[in-house]
Amino acid sequence: MTTTSADGQPPLCPPPPATQRGPSAFAMPPGAVDTHAHVIGSPPRDPWMPDRSYTPSPVAPEQYLRMLDDVGTQYGVLVQVSVHGQNNRLMLETLAAHRDRLRGVVVPSLGLADAEYRAMKEAGAVGLRVNVLFGGGGIDFSQLAEYDALARDWGWHLQFLLDARELPTLAPSLAQLRSTIVIDHMGHLPTTAGVASPGFRQLVGLVRDGAWVKLSGAYRLSDAEPPYADTVGYAQALIEAAPQRCVWGSDWPHVALWRTMPTVGQLLDTLALWAPDPAVRDAILTTNAQQLYGFR
Repeated sequence: MTTTSADGQPPLCPPPPATQRGPSAFAMPPGAVDTHAHVIGSPPRDPWMPDRSYTPSPVAPEQYLRMLDDVGTQYGVLVQVSVHGQNNRLMLETLAAHRDRLRGVVVPSLGLADAEYRAMKEAGAVGLRVNVLFGGGGIDFSQLAEYDALARDWGWHLQFLLDARELPTLAPSLAQLRSTIVIDHMGHLPTTAGVASPGFRQLVGLVRDGAWVKLSGAYRLSDAEPPYADTVGYAQALIEAAPQRCVWGSDWPHVALWRTMPTVGQLLDTLALWAPDPAVRDAILTTNAQQLYGFR
């Protein structure tokens, strides 16, 4: 991954494709949910964190909603992007304006007034994110117990962006949590590590024991081109472990990607490789996600 631009600043991400489409391998089922995407503002109204690892191309709520429509996705879940740190303003405003269609995963500060957390929940926040991979003001493990308590207080789950190679070390801390756990991007584990690696085995066990997992971010795990065929082993092992706790996300607008920029339709065609059984695939896209994010 590119880490700096020529002037020493965090590199500028390319924008996502302007035109999107649904999958070519199957028809999108009614009630489909894209469980992972971002809206991104720009300074001065939406400042970027100075310690960010990339500089995003801003994407407005209108662009995000148009992507959902073009792909044939009824519902969406926005995740607070790391470059905005704990300033959730843009995401919460977007959720509140589309409460029937959107939910969100926030990155809140500890110690806020109850009214602020309540406003997040009423806007549509259903989880909070612990991001230990990318700089930009994310929550880390140092106050995990406090965030677990906060999540329980407000009925939220804990979503983790982590490298599964660290799971053998992190497992004792995760075992103490009482909140529902969701793991981003299949553990963000390079495919070169393999399904037999200790980290991936730990991830499969975590999912089998009750955690949820996002089947997403294939291009973050693979050095291949779409459809990222080398990710099939990971996805199918996770589906086999707990098909009812697997959900799908586009990860639009694909920040921090400087290789081939996929369309969402291509990523859904990858899902068809991961889950060739239509009933399993439809559940991943609909009923599983609807349950986790409160769309039903």
